[in-house]
Amino acid sequence: MSSNHTQAEAAWAQAFGDLPLEEGLALREGTAWRHFPAPAPAHHAGLLSVADLDAFLATDAAREPRVSMADSRRKGTAAVPLDDFLREDGRVDLPNLFAAVDAGATLVVSQFHEIHPALQRFCRGLEQVFLHGVQANIYLTPPGAQGFRVHYDTHDVLVLQVQGEKRWRLWSDQPVPHPTRRTPWPGNIEPEGEPATLTLRAGETLYVPRGVLHDAAAQEGDEPSLHITVGLMDPSFATVLRLAVDLLEASEPALRRSFPTWRLAEGPGALAGLVRPLAARLAEPAALERAALELLDRLAADRPALLGRGLFVADPGPETPLKLAPGVLHALVPEEAGGASLRWVGAPMTLDATQAAWMERLADGATPAELGEGAVDFCRRLVRRGLLVRE
Repeated sequence: MSSNHTQAEAAWAQAFGDLPLEEGLALREGTAWRHFPAPAPAHHAGLLSVADLDAFLATDAAREPRVSMADSRRKGTAAVPLDDFLREDGRVDLPNLFAAVDAGATLVVSQFHEIHPALQRFCRGLEQVFLHGVQANIYLTPPGAQGFRVHYDTHDVLVLQVQGEKRWRLWSDQPVPHPTRRTPWPGNIEPEGEPATLTLRAGETLYVPRGVLHDAAAQEGDEPSLHITVGLMDPSFATVLRLAVDLLEASEPALRRSFPTWRLAEGPGALAGLVRPLAARLAEPAALERAALELLDRLAADRPALLGRGLFVADPGPETPLKLAPGVLHALVPEEAGGASLRWVGAPMTLDATQAAWMERLADGATPAELGEGAVDFCRRLVRRGLLVRE
């Protein structure tokens, strides 16, 4: 993988502090939550503020489904009825929304990274590290209030405490291991054992793997709690296997054969022999690599391009300092014959070994003259595609 070091490293430091990359990846593959102390109370202040939310609520973008509210004191679901804070056309009804907040309801703004540049850059940096989607939801809770009751999430999350404090309870037991959005909520889950408790203060971060039961409540006092919940939206093995089957079906006649339901009465052994060859085909590196490349292409296509150019751009010269555009999600996938395939928001580009090496160097910044012969034309092509910018 080739990623822009500056943006990816800045996002990693924002989320995980000085945790080495290898330890962070191992954390993602486990089931343990982890608390990261704050280097300073204002550590996350550059990502969001209450003033940012006030400005957003004054725009036409403040409407359902992006805006919702929750109050754990409600009977049944904690979700506040939409009619209590929205107009008939789906836009927020500010007087009623403010009244709900004053009464203790939590304001929830989903997918705020799509419209807030600081969060957009932060999420893009983590996407460049993990090569899967990253989203940011916002929770503003009045003092002493609680939005949601005990629950678990269906994806890993990073909680960035921006302002105020929130008391968290986390249980080690996972009643539903590795849940996804396709996993039915069992309902009426009662946590077992005593929870671990901590108070998350401004500038601190909490990592909570999916399936970990938890709840959180704002501290009493005069200051509300503002935090960002960063969703780490990695695909499950089931998702990848479903995708691999879909991609293989076009070229594998055995997958298109009729399933002999009339042989079900013969027992599972009769069907196992039919399935084993197909399972072996799915396990082949070519099938899994094809699915992996499709995931990369879909990720780039689903995210804003954030190209490093506008409608007009000047060609660089041999001595122009250049670097990879910080917002462009891309990956260099090695080819068996040498070189690499550049996957990004545009059509895939086939690079020879020299050009792939140039891409690696451009991550840190270089001039075409420093790269060598032929690099000027290569860099001009990438500048026009929005993949390179002047340093």
